[in-house]
Amino acid sequence: MDFKTTKPIYQQIADLAFQRILSGAWKAEERVPSVRELAVELAVNTHTVLKAYEYLQAEEIIYSRRGMGFFLASDAKKRVDHARKEEFFSTTLVDLFEQMRMLGITWEEVEAHYRGSSEEAKSAES
Repeated sequence: MDFKTTKPIYQQIADLAFQRILSGAWKAEERVPSVRELAVELAVNTHTVLKAYEYLQAEEIIYSRRGMGFFLASDAKKRVDHARKEEFFSTTLVDLFEQMRMLGITWEEVEAHYRGSSEEAKSAES
């Protein structure tokens, strides 16, 4: 956890869960670490992890089984992709557009840089 950032810790924990889901470390329909286990691992308060888990439950990424803990939903990867795209469009892209406007960056400049980075990536793959 990056305690110096302005992003709330519970959201950082949700982002960590997203990374673990997308990497396959947390698998569909399997138990995820308990609130206490994850709090110990991350050295944060259990209430903070619980808040992250409540967010993940609200997004239907995890669900609870009474007396057994939290489990990853079968379509968790799809839901994480959706949540990340929503965040990108509502936060990242808005910030990017504002920066572009302030710096006077045109779409043509962005496209030229994008094409250059795409060609570099293709060269690296070869």
